[in-house]
Amino acid sequence: MLNRYKILLVSLIVLVFAAGCSNTNGKTSEEKDDGKLKIITTFYPMYEFTKNIVGDRADVELLIPSTIEPHDWEPTPKDISNIQNADLFVYNSDEMETWVADIEASINNDKVSIVEASKGIELIEAAEEEEHDHGHDEEAHEHSHEADPHVWLSPVLAQQEVQTITDAIVKADPENKEYYKTESSKYIEELKALDEKYRTELAKKTSNEFITQHTAFSYLAKEYGLVQVPISGISPSEEPSAAKLAELKSYAQDHKIKVIYFEELTSSKVADTLAKELGADTEVLNALEGLSDDQQNAGENYITVMEENLEQLKKSLFE
Repeated sequence: MLNRYKILLVSLIVLVFAAGCSNTNGKTSEEKDDGKLKIITTFYPMYEFTKNIVGDRADVELLIPSTIEPHDWEPTPKDISNIQNADLFVYNSDEMETWVADIEASINNDKVSIVEASKGIELIEAAEEEEHDHGHDEEAHEHSHEADPHVWLSPVLAQQEVQTITDAIVKADPENKEYYKTESSKYIEELKALDEKYRTELAKKTSNEFITQHTAFSYLAKEYGLVQVPISGISPSEEPSAAKLAELKSYAQDHKIKVIYFEELTSSKVADTLAKELGADTEVLNALEGLSDDQQNAGENYITVMEENLEQLKKSLFE
């Protein structure tokens, strides 16, 4: 993470820049003022949830490119300026976007409404997840997390995030209140149907355990009575020791686990190593931290990817 002094200095530079190139209504000279809300969202789920609420009634931008692992991303001065010139800034949590707390001091809260989508959701503490980590110590990493931020991977908690974002948008643009509430309700119904599909199709599972490359699916596992066994911690950059891999090999053999999951935006090297030791397969379990333009243009979205995750999970949970 950028240290506090560095990012405050960057923020001061951005404020000077923004003040110098803004016109009387607070927009930069390059911006088109079409009367719509300008909403900046951090990474894909925040973008997807927001777009389903506002439709074409607001302009929604994605801050973190979908090809970049958001755990390791940090804002540039241009990014901070872009946030400063928005009406709403939507992010998941301080545990995911660890840099937000450092830039908040530079944001004019009279202009920009800051929306923490996971507000009110009880996060799983990292210490709780370490209890399932076979007692193995990891090195400290810069982008450390005290709690698990991956709440959007539970269709139930995703509904709560959508509602939180909706409330903030309605407050910012009351003239379009009924439209936003209607679209939000429609999307929440889709999320409820997704939740029901998980419950129905996992009702007759023959196993509960699945092995993932990093601890991203704790909320999904908790929701549906599953046991996630992670190779590494909450950050995908963490790598396990040889002793940890040996323990996982024994665990997988004892529980007859034949699939090791990895994520699209991370290297499959560690998952491949364990799978080779076991004679197991590797499959993608998508943490939805990014979805490329090509994927979106092909019709993929939060719902379709979560449905694909369900099909992938069945490979571990059914004989």
